[in-house]
Amino acid sequence: MTGIANSTARALILASASTARAAVLRGAGLSFTVEPSRVDEDAVKASLKAEGASARDVALALADLKAAKISARHPGAIVIGADQMLNCNGVWFDKPPDMETLHAQLMALRGKTHHLEAALCVHENGRRIWHVVERAALTMRDFSDDFLKGYVEIAGEDTLASVGGYRLEGTGAQLFSRIEGDYFTILGLPLLPLLDFLRHHGVVQK
Repeated sequence: MTGIANSTARALILASASTARAAVLRGAGLSFTVEPSRVDEDAVKASLKAEGASARDVALALADLKAAKISARHPGAIVIGADQMLNCNGVWFDKPPDMETLHAQLMALRGKTHHLEAALCVHENGRRIWHVVERAALTMRDFSDDFLKGYVEIAGEDTLASVGGYRLEGTGAQLFSRIEGDYFTILGLPLLPLLDFLRHHGVVQK
């Protein structure tokens, strides 16, 4: 394949069901397949939290576990595992399961700064060969109850797929007063360090 995309015939696999992560990689011109890794994330989080792990530690552990499971099935492939944790003053938030939980979660985050920890792990032949964890800080403005009601109605169930219950690339931008950190990190895939690694590993052209 020529151009800026993959420079070798080696398989590149994204071990994630996230459409946002896939869109980021696709937008960067990469050719890859998607093979979600089925991991009991709730059990892993509960176990690690009981051991005193940080949100950063958990994101990395989950990304590593996802990549490891898929890598074991595909010798020679470059497998990308990813995970993201949302931490607000020591409280971890997950993807809201329904619209009622989404509303309650945004109420809890309103007027506060929360952190997103986005982790990537790359495995080859069942072994981790690279990883990165990046953080972004997002401050939600003190929006009105009427605004929140309207936002939830407009945003719809698509936002339930994101850990924060918002999509920064859409109407979710209106929730915030300040953002510090990389845009791709907020989307759950620190793209620039990943591309740098893939270039140096011969997967993407330098």
